[in-house]
Formats: sequence, C-alpha cells, structure tokens
Amino acid sequence: MSKKTVVLGLSGGVDSACAAVALRGQGYDVAGAFLAFSGSDDGAARHTARQLGIDFIRIDMTEALERQVIEPFVCGYARGTTPIPCVLCNPSVKFRLLFELADRLGAAFVATGHYARTGRTESGVPALYRSPAQNDQAYMLYRLPCEWIGRLLLPLGQEQSKAAIRERVRLAGIDVHDRPDSMEICFVPDNDYAAFIESRGVCPPPGDFVDEQGRVLGRHKGIHRYTVGQRRGLGVAAEGRLYVTRIDPESNRVVLALTDPYRTQINVGEVCMTAPEYGALDAFEADVMVRHGKKTWPARVVRTGERTARVEFYEPARAPSPGQSAVFFGPDGRVLGGGIIRRDGQKPQE
Repeated sequence: MSKKTVVLGLSGGVDSACAAVALRGQGYDVAGAFLAFSGSDDGAARHTARQLGIDFIRIDMTEALERQVIEPFVCGYARGTTPIPCVLCNPSVKFRLLFELADRLGAAFVATGHYARTGRTESGVPALYRSPAQNDQAYMLYRLPCEWIGRLLLPLGQEQSKAAIRERVRLAGIDVHDRPDSMEICFVPDNDYAAFIESRGVCPPPGDFVDEQGRVLGRHKGIHRYTVGQRRGLGVAAEGRLYVTRIDPESNRVVLALTDPYRTQINVGEVCMTAPEYGALDAFEADVMVRHGKKTWPARVVRTGERTARVEFYEPARAPSPGQSAVFFGPDGRVLGGGIIRRDGQKPQE
C-alpha cells in the first residue's frame, strides 16, 4: 500500500462515515476497519464501506475488550470508583488494533471520527489538541502515545456542527446520515451500568447513607450505583438537595451532604504525558478537565512520583470523581497528559 493509505475505524455511525468521505476527498486510499465484539452488529459499517467503495475489514476485539476494559470497569465500580471505558479502551484496545492492522497492511496512517485535532509543535513533536466541536473528545484520547499521534488523522477535528456533518454525509449519498447518535457505552445494554455489573455476578450489598458526621440517613442499594457529585436517585429525604460527596468501600457507606462537592486538590495515578517534553518537569501550569465536557479549571500539576501527581486547583473544581480522569491542557488546547483520579487514602496498587 502507498503512503496515502489510511486505516479508518468504521463504526457504522455518521462520524466515521463523514471521516471516510473527507479522507477520500483528500486523496487517501481508505480501508474501513470494524472492531467487533460479542453482540455487536457490523451491518451499517459494512453497508457504508460498500456505498463508499472502500475495503471493509472486520477485527474481533472481544477478548481484548473483556480483559482490558470490561473487567477493570466492573471492578472499579465494585470498589466505589467511576471508571471511563473509552479512556481504557482507546490506548489498549481500539487504537492498538487499528495500528497493528495498519502495520500489517503497510498503511502510513490511522484515522477515526473523533472530535479532536492533531498537529506538530514548532520543534516537530506530534501533538494532540482540543477541537472546537461541542462534543470535543480530546479528553478521551490523552493516553495515546506520541508515536501514534504522529500517524493519526482526525478529519473531523475542525468541525463544529453535527448538522453540517450529517449534511456532508447525505450529499455523499451515504445512508447513515440520519442515524441517531449513540450516547451509550458500547458494551452496556440500555446504558444501565448497575444492571450490567450485576449481570457479571458482581453485586455489592446494600449499606448506609451517612452524613459527614457519620449519622445514618438511610440505606443505599450498593456502592456501584453511585458516583461522587450525584444528586438524583438517592431516595433520602432532607431539608435540601443532597449530593454524594464520598464513597467508602471499606465501610460500605455512601456519604451525603447538602453542599455540592468541590475540591481544591486531588491526587492522580497512572499518569501519562501526552506531550513528552512535559514528562521531565517536576511541576507545570495547566487547565485541568476532571470529566468529559467543556469545563476546565486552572491548576498547578506537581509530580509526586514516576506515575503519580498532585493537582492543586486555583479555584475549586466540582466533584472530581475517583476513577475518572484529570486531563491537563495547555493554553493553546494542547493535551499535555493526564491521570486517573484517586480516592483519598487509596493505596498505590489499587
């Protein structure tokens, strides 16, 4: 294959279809790769490839998804944390399989329909940046290694309007232009996390809701059903709205308070530096995102070990949830790195 060949993750949705249309328009030879797992349906992706006249390749990721994503997801909720499957999947399963396929085919590039941007710094280092899109997804990609970013094409990185993307796909004659967006985790039916976890034989028992002084307020249905910052579905009467402020798996208690949980400092583990030159710094300034969205908080990131750091916020950040990621951004939107938010007192091996 030529240097203009790209392996595209083709899901069957409108975003990856638009990415294929854009890449074809830029003169690339596109090979569409569908990453299959138990219960997935490749019909829409296969049909899109046929309409575009591109090669279609089906890769079974069932075993890798189970080991690298689903098991940690289930175990994390059982320990009272809130893991993000896409953050786990992208480096260890999805992009690894796409790059392995690209290498087998002799393709120079890998592409996806993610809303993020790639580029290079003035010194030529591959760099990942936020997208202007409403659903910017750079947060989900922070664990990709620099060498992959240098070969990664993100054709939707500058797009801002989903309506414009759908129209582009429609004009190209691709049937998925009106297909609904999927907001669910791919392996969780009906987006019911708790039911999925319980279907795997993991059923954390009921326990006490308590206030910050330890007084019992009621009974919870299992710590896997709650996350820090949650305020709905608690079923506890109080003089005002209650929030989950802490989950204690050792005592099987969920702590509630009348105030929204804000933090001025958090610890993160499994730190990886997307911008390699920042890996040599003991501390640096960054805008930090503590959940997928648009909001960031200015902070100082202090390295406390090879793969640990302390994030000191200059203004309190709302509800950083253990298990989710704190992602560090530069002033130009460049992804500098990130890590997994840890519970207070969490042991290094947890």
